[in-house]
Amino acid sequence: MVVTPRSTTRTRGSIEREDAVTATPSSEWMVESTNLRKSYGKVIALEGLSVQIPRAAVGLLGANGAGKSTLIKLLLGLQTPVSGDASVLGFNVRTEPLRMREHVGYMPESDSLPLDVTAADFVGHMAEISGLPTREARLRAAETLYQCGVDEERYRLMREFSTGMKQRVKLAQAIVHDPDLVFLDEPTNGMDPAGRDDMLRLIGRIHNDLGITVILSSHLLEDVELVCDYVVMLEHGRLAMTGPLTSLVQGEGDVVVQIDGDIDRFVGELQARGLDARRRDRDILLAYHDESVFDVVRDLSIDQDVLLRGLRRDTRTLEDVYLQRMSEQTENEAANVHAD
Repeated sequence: MVVTPRSTTRTRGSIEREDAVTATPSSEWMVESTNLRKSYGKVIALEGLSVQIPRAAVGLLGANGAGKSTLIKLLLGLQTPVSGDASVLGFNVRTEPLRMREHVGYMPESDSLPLDVTAADFVGHMAEISGLPTREARLRAAETLYQCGVDEERYRLMREFSTGMKQRVKLAQAIVHDPDLVFLDEPTNGMDPAGRDDMLRLIGRIHNDLGITVILSSHLLEDVELVCDYVVMLEHGRLAMTGPLTSLVQGEGDVVVQIDGDIDRFVGELQARGLDARRRDRDILLAYHDESVFDVVRDLSIDQDVLLRGLRRDTRTLEDVYLQRMSEQTENEAANVHAD
């Protein structure tokens, strides 16, 4: 039993209803927000957030209190912003929340499952709420639970489940109606390493094989790096950074050069030839402008009869990007304090 890919002729999770609406974003963006603001009393959760999210596997990052959960609740239409606007799949979250939620799945972080109900009954009920007839809802629930790694256990009461099994059930109910977009809030929370790896592989298949846009909120940068190809980073309720993961982790325009020889002399000659060169331990870093940088390094190594051991573009991990951003934030806050 497998979840049928969305590229087949099957309708949305076999949901057939007269008022079914195909979610067709008005632009290339699956989610758009403009000057979104939300506060709780004097506490500002989001401050003028404008962001565009494409059809992708998206990592939503930020420290505790950055505004991630608030943003998800606003995008689901569960809360109302103080000001600003947002749309999901082309539906306005203020005026069309019910129509929007027909096409959206949500896996909450909190353990909010009804414990005295079997997984099969619960996910089947969620499928019926989404519009499936009872028999089709049960078939679809069994199929989705199997795909999420809950097979015979689906007939057990969920109070008997481990944390990892509960996470799988929460994922199943989020995708049982075959949504266009699914919000996953800390999906690997409480899972052991093997279960976590299985969950991440499943999330990858949800996006890559089923074509469902995934917005994954997680404090585990490694999870985002393994699954996502686009990142949205929040900081104090504002947009700190966004873009394709490959662009964010690429070095800041640097080329890394490694040689056997006098490093300082080599750096000096590169500078004399008009390149922005500097030393970093045993490496030489060059500002990348175009491919001619590589030609200059090659020619200089020949002229100086120096063995060229390495020549590559610099790359970073997502953790490097995150820590750099946090460091910049700390420096800016310190500068503001001194200015005051």
